[in-house]
Amino acid sequence: TAVVTGFSALPWLVKPLYGFISDSIPLFGYRRRSYLVLSGLLGALSWSLMATFVDSKYGAACCILLGSFSVAFSDVVVDSMVVERARGESQSVSGSLQSLCWGSSAFGGIVSSYFSGSLVDAYGVRFVFGVTALLPLITSAVAVLVKEQRVIGQARGPNVPLGNSSFLKSSKENIVQLWNAVRQPNVFLPTVFIFLWQATPQSDSAMFFFTTNKLGFTPEFLGRVKLVTSVASLAGVGLYNGFLKNVPLRKIFLATTVTGTVLGMTQVCVLI
Repeated sequence: TAVVTGFSALPWLVKPLYGFISDSIPLFGYRRRSYLVLSGLLGALSWSLMATFVDSKYGAACCILLGSFSVAFSDVVVDSMVVERARGESQSVSGSLQSLCWGSSAFGGIVSSYFSGSLVDAYGVRFVFGVTALLPLITSAVAVLVKEQRVIGQARGPNVPLGNSSFLKSSKENIVQLWNAVRQPNVFLPTVFIFLWQATPQSDSAMFFFTTNKLGFTPEFLGRVKLVTSVASLAGVGLYNGFLKNVPLRKIFLATTVTGTVLGMTQVCVLI
C-alpha cells in the first residue's frame, strides 16, 4: 500500500515542470487544449491496462503512476486556465471560479462514490476499472471545445526537442520568476505552512486496514462513507461561495483550524 501510495504521489511533486512544458512547448499549435487531450488519453490507457492485463502489484503501481501523472498534468493546465481568466478580477470573482472548480470535483466525487462500491460488489474490480477508463476520455472530448488562440510560427507536433534553446531560455526565465515570487514573505510563509501541514504523518493505510480487516466494512459501505465526504466537500464549497469569499483569509484559516481540531478530537473519542 505504501508503494502504491508513494507512486501515485510522485507526479504531484514536480507540478511546476508541467507548467514550464505547457507554456514553452505548444503541441499542434496549442498550449492548453492539446495537453488536456493527451492527458485524457493517457489516463484512459492506464485504467484500461488495469482492467485487462495488470495482475501484479508492481504492474498496478506503474499504471497508477501513469494515471496519476495524467491527472496531475491536466490539473496544472486547468489551474493555469483558471488563473488566466481570474487575472485582474476581484477576490469575489476569483473565489467564484475556484468554487466552481472544487464544486464540480465534489459533485463528481458524489456520483463516483455512490456507484463505485456497489459496482465492485456486483461486477468486480475489473469492471470498475474499465468504467473508470472511460472517464478520462470525457476530459479529452471537452478539451476540444476549449477556446484558445492558436500559436503561429511555433512547433505544431509532439516531437519538440527538450534541448531546444528557446525552451531552455523560457524555462530559465520561468524558474527565475517563480523563485522571485516564492521569496516574497506573503508567498513564502504560506508555502512553509502548507508544507508543514501536508508533512504531518497520517495513518490512512492503517485506518483502511482497520476498517476492512477488523471492522469488516464492505466496498459498498466504504463508497457510502466516501459519498458523505464528497457531500461535505460540496457543502463547504457552497458555504464559502455564499458567505465567505469576501471574508479575510486569516479568519477563514482560523475557523477551519478550530473546526478541524474539534472534528478530529471527536473522531479520536469515537474510535477509543
